[in-house]
Amino acid sequence: MAHIAPAWPEPEPLDPLGAPVPQYGTGSLADLLPTIATGLGMTGLGTTMELAPADRACVFLIDGLGWELLRAHPEEAPFLTSLLGTSFNGSGRPLTAGFPSTTATSLASVGTGLPPGAHGLPGYTCEDPATGALMNQLRWYPWTDPYVWQPYPTVFQRADAAGIHTCQVSAPNFQHTPLTQVALSGGTFHGRLSAEERMDLAAEQLAAGDRSLVYTYYSEVDGKGHRYGVDSDAWRGQLMYVDRLAQRLAEQLPPRSALYITADHGMIDIPFDPDSRIDFDEDWELRAGVRLLGGEGRARHVYAHPGAAADVLAVWREVVGEQMWVASREEAIAAGWFGPQVDDRVRARIGDVVAAAHADMVIIATEREPRESEMVGMHGSMTPVEQLVPLLEVRT
Repeated sequence: MAHIAPAWPEPEPLDPLGAPVPQYGTGSLADLLPTIATGLGMTGLGTTMELAPADRACVFLIDGLGWELLRAHPEEAPFLTSLLGTSFNGSGRPLTAGFPSTTATSLASVGTGLPPGAHGLPGYTCEDPATGALMNQLRWYPWTDPYVWQPYPTVFQRADAAGIHTCQVSAPNFQHTPLTQVALSGGTFHGRLSAEERMDLAAEQLAAGDRSLVYTYYSEVDGKGHRYGVDSDAWRGQLMYVDRLAQRLAEQLPPRSALYITADHGMIDIPFDPDSRIDFDEDWELRAGVRLLGGEGRARHVYAHPGAAADVLAVWREVVGEQMWVASREEAIAAGWFGPQVDDRVRARIGDVVAAAHADMVIIATEREPRESEMVGMHGSMTPVEQLVPLLEVRT
């Protein structure tokens, strides 16, 4: 009798409703400043996250330092690692960044206290419905009116209006960028080139008011991760450096202060092979019916030609649905990927199809995005290594 091989069922695409949605309202980056400001005496900021009140609060945001990355490198970051427990009068836990887990989106969530569906920066790049152009929200190109694009006041602006001493301490070149204007402005901006000077000045500014809210930022952990990967000596060197910066700031805190150390996203290294890096510009199936490709490698906004959205969704699910959560715009919104609600002005900025990586892979575009396609470290999706960011606390 002839042997008949069993007919194995075809793998099913990932269910977009099964994606791990960020903890909007209870434990996301968008909840951090509203919770801190509530502890400073402000009202009406609408979060259920809890932090003990403090008269003076400083947020130190380290670009690219995910929770899982920090936990995996205790020798390079002894001070930050100590804050994962209870030594140094600190404690630590993870927050979720929000979707997509990328810098422009996360910084807007931090500064406004709103999820992406409200503040309206839903990715690294997205379509501007008014022009049909693909807008880079980090570089703000092509230019559009920042206050039309993101009309809500920042928590910093509200704190300053409430009489709280409020400032940002960062690199001088960030002062006048549109992203800073709509996400991180309010009170006074202090530009310093040296990261050590920024730590010292942040501590001074905390002591400058009976109630203070100070923000400071460091970018190069993310920069080295993109260029060399989070498994590189260059990245580890940056982690060692930022660990010393955090300790420098913590040791200068004035009385009645709380320092919160967090990040905007984590990062994952993606192998340089065709199975891990699918090139949209070389893949006729993924390109079929697509008018614009937005987002980034692990969190794609896909804009279809009129009438082609259903076909594009079907093809993307067939081609990459086992490796990515692939949703229609309506499904992604209903599942809460961008927050509990999406403002009408934001809805059309979201792709007709939204694809978020589950596997260790990316959709690159070597012709449209040559620089981004060469990056080693990537982020953007909802996996824990990208999505979870630390919330570390030091109090005096």
